[in-house]
Amino acid sequence: MPRLSEVITALETLWPAERADSWDAVGTVAGDPDQEVTRVLFAVDPVLEIVDEAVKLNADLLITHHPLYLRGTTTVAASTAKGRVVHRLIKNDIALHVAHTNADTADPGVSDALAGALDLRVVRPLVPDTSDPEGRRGLGRVCELDHPLTVREFAARAAERLPATAQGIRVAGDPEALVRRVAVSGGSGDSLFAYVRAAEVDAYLTADLRHHPASEFAADHAAHRPLALLDAAHWATEWPWCELAAAQLDEISDRHGWGLRVHVSATVTDPWTAHAASFVHPSPTTPPGSASRAPSHSDTSGAPN
Repeated sequence: MPRLSEVITALETLWPAERADSWDAVGTVAGDPDQEVTRVLFAVDPVLEIVDEAVKLNADLLITHHPLYLRGTTTVAASTAKGRVVHRLIKNDIALHVAHTNADTADPGVSDALAGALDLRVVRPLVPDTSDPEGRRGLGRVCELDHPLTVREFAARAAERLPATAQGIRVAGDPEALVRRVAVSGGSGDSLFAYVRAAEVDAYLTADLRHHPASEFAADHAAHRPLALLDAAHWATEWPWCELAAAQLDEISDRHGWGLRVHVSATVTDPWTAHAASFVHPSPTTPPGSASRAPSHSDTSGAPN
């Protein structure tokens, strides 16, 4: 069986730590370099629920996309949520390794996995990595559909193909407009609006779109080139990377004859657990409570499709 240090060296070929943003916290968070690794679990979030899953699985290594200590800390006391994660990891001899922005911009990376889940053909990075002479690395992806879909149909595809969450897919734009060219970016994506505008796409699918940036972006495009926004759950847009990364590690394990058993967590760690639909009123001018209203409903989150 390989040692942790050997596995980490292999992972660094996929997601070199030096390619992470300067503010990021990637790499190995816990683990003895000399410990043997036989079973690996991939997940988006390093939360206690995932660590408990790793314990039940008898995993030696947990690899997550999100960092545990992104903003630093002065304590790992078990009286804190993150401290409990550290204690549980160490007590069970489970190492934790993080690939975050270095996985976002990798080739293939987080947005390639998102595009693959949506059956999109990747054309180029949305924000190219200027240090990549081949022009394949970078943040986000510009993609094409094999056949045009309406915004409504594309949103339905995203809702079907991405892991189920309470949020589902929110849409801004004409539901009947045709979509041929799409930009995608896993995780929070409204900081990339300038690049989306320059890419001349018909739709942009990402997560964590805020009211004011989305409203201003939509207004800018209304009179020129209509562009639909599709807002999915942050966790759902990044979960497909876990499957991609697991397949990459499987390939490395086979090449080295390690025999690693690699797993992907199906546990939904999106923080939102239910959704209540808005009440439907007969007309916009009818005050709430003065007319009969359609019943609301709640949708609980489910496991990845």
